[in-house]
Amino acid sequence: VISILQRSGVYMISNSEAEVARPLVSETEGSSTEVAEPRLGTGLIDTGDPATELGHSERQTWSRQMDFIMSCVGFAVGLGNVWRFPYLCYKNGGGVFLIPYLLMVFVGGVPVFFLEIALGQFMKQGGVATWNIAPLFKGLGLASMVIVFFCNTYYIMVLVWGLYFLAHSFTSPLPWATCGHEWNTVNCTTNFSRVCLNQSLASCLEHTGLRSSVMEFWERKVLRLSGGLDEVGDINGYLVLCLLATWVIVYFCIWKGVKSAGKVVYFTAVFPYLVLVVLFVHGVSLPGAVNGIIYYLKPDWSKLSEAQVWIDAATQIFFSYAIGLGALTALGSYNRFNNNCYQDAFILALINSGTSFFAGFVVFSVLGFMAAEQGVDISNVAESGPGLAFIAYPKAVSLMPLAPLWAALFFLMLLVLGLDSQFVGVEGFITGIMDMLPPKSFLGSQRREVVVAICCFTCFTIDLSMVTQGGMYVFQLFDYYSASGITLLWQAFWECVVVAWVYGADRFMDDVACMIGYRPLPYMKWCWSYVTPVVCMGVFMFHVVNYKRLVYNAVYVYPWWGEVLGWFLALSSMLCIPLTVLYKLLHCKGSLRERWQHLTTPVWGRHHLEFLPPENEARLLPKAEENKNTLLYESVI
Repeated sequence: VISILQRSGVYMISNSEAEVARPLVSETEGSSTEVAEPRLGTGLIDTGDPATELGHSERQTWSRQMDFIMSCVGFAVGLGNVWRFPYLCYKNGGGVFLIPYLLMVFVGGVPVFFLEIALGQFMKQGGVATWNIAPLFKGLGLASMVIVFFCNTYYIMVLVWGLYFLAHSFTSPLPWATCGHEWNTVNCTTNFSRVCLNQSLASCLEHTGLRSSVMEFWERKVLRLSGGLDEVGDINGYLVLCLLATWVIVYFCIWKGVKSAGKVVYFTAVFPYLVLVVLFVHGVSLPGAVNGIIYYLKPDWSKLSEAQVWIDAATQIFFSYAIGLGALTALGSYNRFNNNCYQDAFILALINSGTSFFAGFVVFSVLGFMAAEQGVDISNVAESGPGLAFIAYPKAVSLMPLAPLWAALFFLMLLVLGLDSQFVGVEGFITGIMDMLPPKSFLGSQRREVVVAICCFTCFTIDLSMVTQGGMYVFQLFDYYSASGITLLWQAFWECVVVAWVYGADRFMDDVACMIGYRPLPYMKWCWSYVTPVVCMGVFMFHVVNYKRLVYNAVYVYPWWGEVLGWFLALSSMLCIPLTVLYKLLHCKGSLRERWQHLTTPVWGRHHLEFLPPENEARLLPKAEENKNTLLYESVI
């Protein structure tokens, strides 16, 4: 291929440089008896600066394939598996919820999960550069980087609160288990069963004004909650220290790239599972645990006819599989070119969904115990999200023997479970930044450690708004809008459309066959082309039509300007896609048909040269100087 291109005058390469274009896979490594014929469509060859290309050819790869598996497990399996899925399962018909959930796994979760990993592995780039496969839609890469940046910014606050609780878990009794502290009010109580008699917990709180000791610890000690978004208040010094410590940990986990992150992730991915097993064994031995598990799985077949159940199942899939954030493409880009990413996708899906299901037994065994101890129904203690992690579960732990031990284990698990999701998300963002920056720019010429430090410091600065007395309102604003179901579904929809209809589903199946040696099942192509886009757009429209104003704790309604700020966060990623398409079409010459044909022509890297058929013509990209406007546009976004 190199000889043919040299003779045609299209591509010039010296003998010393020819090493970078050699096959990435040895004859003995990853061999298969059924190897598909390698073929790529006509495209642009990204020659550029030879020094730059050498950098891409020397891209880091995982030391071993298990590093990639563990990193994906660490990123995709997060707090949502523990605190969101169990609540959705019991709320939406118990065991019946598994029917729509598993169906959505196979028509939505696995296809897009596999698409993102395979795309990163095939293009050997992360973030914006991944979408050189269809340059007109590089806005997809910009959008994913905006979303993952917002996630990196606010998600770490959960780790900060977990670290704060962990630091207070080594006293007996636990500080949230009793009243009489400086942060408690006269309405504080620890035993609702004697005060409320036969009333439900909710009605008791409404009529008597009583407040749980753990609720007061959470709102008055940890958050020091103000009256609203417009009441910023003071910065909590203790939370600032926890925030700083957490970002320092994240920095040193990823500052050397996948070589360092691949080692750390073994601990952060495995440790939470060990703790979950310990908590499960302890939980099922508690009185009332069996009732909690039965309540978790009790089937209600009538729920299958409710649209909300199917919407919750689809939304949970896109949340728990971390689809649309761009981190999966970044992780896949560090794979060997012939890695079997198809097999990996199914293994990771099994681990992800299995963890969610198992976490329900852990959570509801403890909630059943707490309901029995307090003499209330399980529905009155079941919570989702931060309410489960920082209110319901701490209260349950405080009722156990050896409460400090179980509290420390739980919050350590919470911290580690979120930590790997956090640093892999930051790694995905850094990968996109490093692949996008021109090598001669200020940031592009810096060492990786410096770029990572700048990104971490930027996020830390924004996070200072969330450790104030009004910080919880800011956190919920980010959580509800910036990485909501709407933004992730919008992203997943366009990913499927671009790959299946612009680049070509059959064409991408051939590319996958070039990597793994055989074509995936046809169901993948059907999902990318029809099923998954329809599911994504259907659920997206449902969320838009049934939009409700943001409310905190069912009491505080956000002001209009807060909602405007929230929609700005959401649209800042969603508009990247149409704005980039419009920008590129307007700045390209020729008729509309010629512009479309030119802008949807893939840009191949030099690792693709071995798969180019000799009869295809390869055109050179414009030099870097001619792309300054494009680089400026992408950097500003």
